[in-house]
Order: sequence, then C-alpha cells, then structure tokens
Amino acid sequence: MAGIRWPPEDSDLFPARPAGATVTELISDDDRSVAADSWSIKSDYGSTLDDEQRHVDASEVLSASNFPAASDYSSDKEEPDANEVEPSMLGLQSYWDATYAEDLVNFHEHGHAGEIWFGAEVMDVVVSWTKNLCANMSGATDAAEGSSSNSESGETVGDLSTWSVLDVGTGNGLLLQELAKQGFSDLTGIDYSEAGIELAHNLAVRDGFAGIKFVVADVLDAKLDRKYQLVMDKGTLDAIGLHPDGPVKRMMYWESVANMVASGGLLVITSCNSTKDELLQEVDNFNKRFGIQDQVQEVGTGPADVFRYVDHVRTFPTIIFGGVEGSRVSTVAFVRN
Repeated sequence: MAGIRWPPEDSDLFPARPAGATVTELISDDDRSVAADSWSIKSDYGSTLDDEQRHVDASEVLSASNFPAASDYSSDKEEPDANEVEPSMLGLQSYWDATYAEDLVNFHEHGHAGEIWFGAEVMDVVVSWTKNLCANMSGATDAAEGSSSNSESGETVGDLSTWSVLDVGTGNGLLLQELAKQGFSDLTGIDYSEAGIELAHNLAVRDGFAGIKFVVADVLDAKLDRKYQLVMDKGTLDAIGLHPDGPVKRMMYWESVANMVASGGLLVITSCNSTKDELLQEVDNFNKRFGIQDQVQEVGTGPADVFRYVDHVRTFPTIIFGGVEGSRVSTVAFVRN
C-alpha cells in the first residue's frame, strides 16, 4: 500500500522536545541561512570528496533528464513526486548539530536518550521486519549451499551475526541498539553531526552495546573502507530532501549509497516524505541514469539495474486522508546487484 505524504510539522511522529534548552535558542540567524555548504563535513576517513563538482554534475543531470513517467508499480498518484517537499530547517546540518548538542546536555544531566525518529512503534516494526527479511535471505543462501538454517520449530533462522550493518544518519544510534538485540553484531553508524555521534556512543556504552562503532561521516561523501551487507536509512533521505538543494542532494545520495551496499546486500529505507511508489520511481530513475553493465550478461540485453525492489512493510498503521487510505510511513527494501 502506498503511503500518504504527511507534513512533519503536523505529524505526531515527531513528539515535542523535552524541557530544557531549546533548539531555537541554540541556532543563530547565521546558522539558519546555511545552505549547500553546510551539508559537507570531514569524516574520520579523510578529507571530503569534491562535493562542489558532484553538485554541479547532479544539477546538470537533473536539467537534462527526461525520465519516463510512472513505473510498472501501481500508485495512488498519477505521477510520483518524491522531490516536491518544501525546504525546511530539518534539511540543514546546523539544525541537527544544535538538536544533538541539546540532547547531549540532557543525557549528561538527566540520562535522556533523545527522540526516536518516527516513534518507537515504527522502529520496532522496521527492526522486526528487517530481521525476518535478512534471516530469510540467509536461510535461502544456506539451503542453496546445502546447510541447515531451520530451528527446531521450523522457522528460518539464518546467522544474523555475520551480517555487516551500516546505519546512515544514525543520530542517537538507538536503531542499531535494537538491531543488536535481534542478533546483529557487526554494527556501524555514521552521522555528520559530531554531537550526534558522541551521544550515540555514550548511549551505547551505557546500555551495554559498546561494540557498536560510530563514525563522524556525511552519507553524501563518506569514505568508508568497506561495503556492507545491510544499509539502513530511517529518515535520512527525508532530511536530505528538505535541504534547499534537496533534488540535487537526493541524486548524490543514491550515488553514495550504491557504493556502500555490497553486491547482493540490502538497502532498507524508511520515509515519511516519500511513498513506496515514489521510492520505487526514484530508484528506477537512478537505475536508468547510472545503470551498470553486468559482466556476464548476454550481448544486447541492456544494462543491469543497480538496485532492485525486494519487499516493503505492510503492517504500519493506516489513516484516511483526502479519501485515500494509506500509511504515514513507508519502509522499502532494495537489493544491490
């Protein structure tokens, strides 16, 4: 079921912030005017890529492209419009730096973990669904190799501890903690906010998950030393789309995450600003522009897709808006070819 776009400002998915210093008090007028250059920072892996050149390249692609309208997937809209969201403070690094600085103070003073983006219920659904998806994929691989992957109850288990997991835009890192509780152990979180990474590390140590690795890095130009079998995104693509240069940044996002997911690995995106069908269309557009040629393809079959749709969550609570029923949040999984 396709989701329904719901403005973040009006949604109860984003609860009121705790008492204490407010984000507004921490953000200066200069911070509020930060645009494209606020998105790029240095990572622990070295200096940033030539973000300005990538920005220009993506802009040229946008202006020159004439992508076909809708994909083969049904939608409640005549034309997907994933990039129509108006810019917001939530798209600026200055907002998140101030937010996590406030959360860090509240952690040290009161032990608070900060907000759970989209709420605890959505996070629980995403984690449980992702666990089952990965376990089933592991079970299918084990079966193909002739090994046993079933528990005594007959359920597919799979060895989740062997999955390398990357959470992009990890924030306070609570999503990774929940994945650790489900059996994942090779866990890494990246975020461009140093305060966010410090908060995530402190929370992980306090809660008994000191083995989770956290790195200051921007998803748009992170120089990681490995690829991951599972890449999670819970709201990061949404925030990128809210940047003043959202459409360009989103194109850069797909190029970047394509280099983070290992061949045969999964990308799981949870969004409140894009429906399932809009995410499918966005991936379809990316595949058409940056499709790769499979080395073992037969001549004349055309380029292979970079990402291929696997499944989506069907159990989120639904609402009726404008006579259409759907969910406020969509989670979609893609496999990297």
